[in-house]
Amino acid sequence: LDTGHTVHKAMVFMGEQLDEYSGGQMQIAIYPGGQLGSERENLELLQIGSLAMTKVSASPLEGFIPEMGVFSLPYIFADREHHLRVLDSEIGKGLLDSLQAARLQGLGYYDAGSRSVYTSERPVNSPADLHGMKLRVMKSQTSVRMVAALGGSPTPISLGEIYTALQQGVVDGAENNAPSFYRLRHYEAAQFYSLDEHTFVPDVLLMSKRIWDDLSPQQQEWLATAVRDSVEYQRELWQAETEESLAAVAAEGVTISYPDKAPFREAVREMKQGYEGTAIGEVLRAIEGME
Repeated sequence: LDTGHTVHKAMVFMGEQLDEYSGGQMQIAIYPGGQLGSERENLELLQIGSLAMTKVSASPLEGFIPEMGVFSLPYIFADREHHLRVLDSEIGKGLLDSLQAARLQGLGYYDAGSRSVYTSERPVNSPADLHGMKLRVMKSQTSVRMVAALGGSPTPISLGEIYTALQQGVVDGAENNAPSFYRLRHYEAAQFYSLDEHTFVPDVLLMSKRIWDDLSPQQQEWLATAVRDSVEYQRELWQAETEESLAAVAAEGVTISYPDKAPFREAVREMKQGYEGTAIGEVLRAIEGME
């Protein structure tokens, strides 16, 4: 389990709640910091029942269930409130249930925030501001296509190389959530943070379907209740950390702006239309119907 700060706290809380609900019959042992391998390795261990639970980003789950790729698409959520409402709706539940086909039991969604653009030379208040800019993206085709659609020059490099790439001008900017922007100290090399909130990719709490099916209905109920408590707690922690991170970078001289999302949405409309008639397209329509 490769846990971030808020997720680790939420997992510990989940274990405490489960211990209480089950009267000490069920416990959770947490192995943080990627001790048990990468996300992909943990997913494979879950499938064969060698590991009970893990947390992964929704992105790699696309390799198991194509519909999970919807979260990687830009500007599908109006804001955080819309995003969380969808996760807690029948749409979100349906996506979790679909993972059973991959021998995975979806338990719930943790908040991993929204990704926004930060740049070294000037703020990005419209897609036109991205023209001529080299923007670091994750090694993901969807991310590359998004930045290209917005008019920027997508440059895939690894997370550990971003700071130096910003300092040396290899890239003009990058994109990530506020806690990562602060914790990775990227604000030292990029003093403009434009909260365009282009993607909201949640973390997904998963269990081995084999192990879940071996639990009694009572045990499943105890665990599901502890998971709900943990999800609620983690989302509160995440929101607090996001607000603290924004305040901290502002104190370090970062200019924070809140651009109008409408021109950005328009710029990627054609890209999203390419999913019409697919499973992802159906989920996309349902999400937009909940705005």
